[in-house]
Amino acid sequence: MRITDIRCYVVEGEHPPVPFRWRKGLPGSGDGTPIDQRPKLAILRVDTDEGITGATTIADGEAVASLTRRRLKSFIGDDALLTERMWTKMWEIDRIEETNMAHFGLIDLLAWDLKSKKAGLPAYKLMGGNGPKIPAYASTVTWNEMGEYERHIKECVDEGFVAFKLHAWGDWKEDAKLCRNLRKWTGDDATLMFDGSAGWDLTTALKFGRVLEECDFYWYEEPMREFDLTSYRKLADSLDIPVLAAETSDGAHWNAATWIDMAALDMVRTSSFYKGGLTGALKIAHLAEAHGMKAEVHGMGVANAHLAAAIPNNDFYEQLVFSTEHIKRLRKLNELPIIDGFITAPETPGLGLDIDWVALEKTALAVI
Repeated sequence: MRITDIRCYVVEGEHPPVPFRWRKGLPGSGDGTPIDQRPKLAILRVDTDEGITGATTIADGEAVASLTRRRLKSFIGDDALLTERMWTKMWEIDRIEETNMAHFGLIDLLAWDLKSKKAGLPAYKLMGGNGPKIPAYASTVTWNEMGEYERHIKECVDEGFVAFKLHAWGDWKEDAKLCRNLRKWTGDDATLMFDGSAGWDLTTALKFGRVLEECDFYWYEEPMREFDLTSYRKLADSLDIPVLAAETSDGAHWNAATWIDMAALDMVRTSSFYKGGLTGALKIAHLAEAHGMKAEVHGMGVANAHLAAAIPNNDFYEQLVFSTEHIKRLRKLNELPIIDGFITAPETPGLGLDIDWVALEKTALAVI
C-alpha cells in the first residue's frame, strides 16, 4: 500500500473548556496562545494507492505544517505497511531536525491508522493484543485547596475509580499532607500514585518518597528532571516504592535502555506521543518486559488506549479529571467512556479520527 500524498491542514482550535494548572512554576492548560486568540491545530491526512485514507491531529499547527512541507512529504511513495522502515526513516530525519517529541511519532500514527484499516482489525490486536478492558486511574490536575481535592476524589470514588494519581502543589510538606489525606479518603485497598512533575532535587525527592512509602503508594513518578540519571539511581536505590521515570526523555527505546542499564528507575513510562508513535512505544514496552519491568502508558487518547490494551506489562489507562461536571460526564463520553473504573479499547479499525474532508478544505486556514 503506497503513500500517494500527505497533507497538513492548519485549523483554529479551542482553548480548554476547563482551564487548569499544574504545580507552581509550570505552565498551565493550553499552549500559551493568548485568550483573545485561538490556538492553531494540525490535521494530517495521508492518501494511498488503495484508496484508504489515514489521519491524525495534534496541536502546534504551524510547526507541523512546516515539518510536513519540508520532511513528511518525503514519505510519499513509501509502503505504509512497513512501519518499522518508516519509523527508522523518521529517526534519521530526527538526527538533523531534533524533532519535537510529540511530532516525531506523527508519521507512525498515520501508518498504524492505515495498517489497522487495511487489516480491518483494531490496532491493539495488530500490536499483539493483551485485552481490551483496562482499569483507569483518576489523574488529578492541581487544584487550589485541600477541600477541592477531597470533593473531587470522592466524586471519582462514586464513579467507580479505585486508582488515583495526584498532581500536587510542589511544596513537599503540603503535598505530604495531601498524600496522607488521599489514603484516608480512598481507603486501604485503593491504588495510589504520585507525580512530582519534575519539581524537586534529590534531597527533597528522598524525603518525600519516604512519605509515599508510609502511605503505601504504588509508584513515585518523575520527582526530578530527567537528565540526572545518577540522582535517579540513588533515589531508586534508597527507596522501596517503585520509581517511575523516563516520561519526557528523548531517544525512545535507546534512552530507556540507558535508564535500565543504570538502574535509575523501577518502572518505565511509554506513550504514543512522546516515544515515536506506537512503534516506538512498543519497543519500550518490550524492552521493559525483557527486564521484568512495567511499561506504564502515559496519557489519554485512542492511540494510548490501544497501546494499553496491547501490552501485558501495563497496569492502567490514565484519565485526567478536571471538575465535578467533567467527572460525572466520563461514563457518557462518545469516545473511551469510563464505566465503573474501566475503559474498553475500540474494536473498530483505525485510530478514531473521522474527518469531513470536504468541509475541512473549505474552512482550513492553510493546506500544505
